[in-house]
Amino acid sequence: MGNLRLSQLAQTLIPSEIVQLGAAIKEKIKAGQHIYNYTIGDFDSSIFPIPGALEANIVEAYHQHKTTYPAADGELVLRKAVSRFIEHHQKVTYHPNEILIASGGRPLIYSVYRTIVDSGDKVIYPVPSWNNNHYAHFTQAEHVVIESTPENDFMPTAAQIKPHLKGATLLALCSPLNPTGTTFHKEELEKICDLVIAENASRGPGEKKLFVMFDQIYWTLTLEDTRHYNPVALRPQMKEYSIFIDGISKAFAATGVRVGWALGPEQVIVKMRGINSHIGSWAPMAEQHATAKFLNDEAAVNDFLKHICNEISYRLNKIYDVFHTLKDEGFSVDAIKPQAAIYLTVQVNLKGKRTSDGKTLEKQTDVTSYLLNEASLALVPFEAFGTKTDSSWYRLSVGCCKKEEIGEMAARLKTALKKLS
Repeated sequence: MGNLRLSQLAQTLIPSEIVQLGAAIKEKIKAGQHIYNYTIGDFDSSIFPIPGALEANIVEAYHQHKTTYPAADGELVLRKAVSRFIEHHQKVTYHPNEILIASGGRPLIYSVYRTIVDSGDKVIYPVPSWNNNHYAHFTQAEHVVIESTPENDFMPTAAQIKPHLKGATLLALCSPLNPTGTTFHKEELEKICDLVIAENASRGPGEKKLFVMFDQIYWTLTLEDTRHYNPVALRPQMKEYSIFIDGISKAFAATGVRVGWALGPEQVIVKMRGINSHIGSWAPMAEQHATAKFLNDEAAVNDFLKHICNEISYRLNKIYDVFHTLKDEGFSVDAIKPQAAIYLTVQVNLKGKRTSDGKTLEKQTDVTSYLLNEASLALVPFEAFGTKTDSSWYRLSVGCCKKEEIGEMAARLKTALKKLS
């Protein structure tokens, strides 16, 4: 159709970097190559099936013909179950009218941005982080980007955030963080909350408030001694300014079941509900009733969370040990100790190295390709999460990792590293 003119948004939207990387991996798999595919922020359901009780509840709900439109803000039975679940585990109270149900976390994040951010408003977000650059683009916001560092486990600090708060509309935070699997320490999150409270106290009656979008979709998947903290539990006044993004996608390996929820001030939730209604991003009726029944089964929930955290922890720690053994042997790799979620932050710092056929790995994209071609190891570079293109850090996801293949992967990686000079 030639030079077809479309909207400015469509013309300038950047495609998902992870999807583009996935296309190259699929081609290799199609050609018969075995790939250790640690790029996917999802679960292989043959390794991590959803809880049996949840699956049975879904089937039962369909047999009961729960197949009509759900309530715009979510079925009351589910909002009540979410309220109990959050109060029990996180010691914060949200009434059903402060809860919005949607088809996973993505439409809720979109509606937060659409509800709060006007064109030209300042949105503060750290990099690496998942998709905030794209959502800020959707709303034509002014991007205020904070480059977090490995010294702080790639979590943004209060000192980094403070200079940018004046006039900002939204502060987007995530803990446990996608892509790093790291979390906020209590003291640092308290400092950030105090900054937000002070900033809002300084604003006049006609000024917009500064809201915090706190994505905690991975909070149930904390490992060993890691503890999850949330702004409202630490500073109750933050309830006026916080919108939580949450759901069953990662907690119960149920990414395809599509049930998420937002918690926030009722006035904000009502407006988000209106946006979600117009785009039709409801969670299906049957899945809502099934999730409500499952969340109310405390023993089943606890059993599953113990199981999945043990399985994830085993994989993350084994691969962490692989990278640190290689580091101790003198190879230019590193890793941050796993804390939560399904992610390990690893470094592969090979720029400038020469391959056995005399080619130089000049850019980080060359390193990524070398790992894929020589080690059959697929990782997502932090560039896909907004960092500079020369970052040598990667997200490694274990949601599709088979335990018995970790040793094979380690051997392939070591062989590929030894070929470089």
